[in-house]
Amino acid sequence: MKIENIETPRLCLRGFAPEDAPFAISLWNDASTGRWLSDPRIEDIPDQEAYMKTIENLGDALDRCYLVAVDKATGERIGTCSFMPESNGRTYDLAYAVDPARQRHGYGTEMVEALIDYARARRAGAVTVKIAQENEASNALARKVGAQIIATGSFTKEGTGEVIPNFLYELKL
Repeated sequence: MKIENIETPRLCLRGFAPEDAPFAISLWNDASTGRWLSDPRIEDIPDQEAYMKTIENLGDALDRCYLVAVDKATGERIGTCSFMPESNGRTYDLAYAVDPARQRHGYGTEMVEALIDYARARRAGAVTVKIAQENEASNALARKVGAQIIATGSFTKEGTGEVIPNFLYELKL
């Protein structure tokens, strides 16, 4: 799903391009970031070439919008984020990851608030996000933007079978 760029004071959230794949894969496989994601660890993927092609083509997805957060001043990639409209656009399910070297500088909050504003502008009634229960920073971010836990569940990390308990947060718009 392709959209126009979303601008924040420091970031440009732009559509995912094939050349973003190495950055995304390294971010999602970072030991501190990847542990909270359902994505498989790179070492657990039998066909690495096929996996790279899949990631390179995320920008062409029809059901989810994949974005890369770029620092407007330096042009450096800061993180990735995505949303998936659900229930005919009444709810937007969000996901995000920030480069560990840039965490704790407000980038995650800026990305999430921009996605919330985007959903609100399209008259969505709510946004949701699933967060691993032990991911303290991301849980704090969800609370900071006003989201509340509406359910608990779990997900299985692909390739490992590890079950990770999570919270489902919702922010009514």
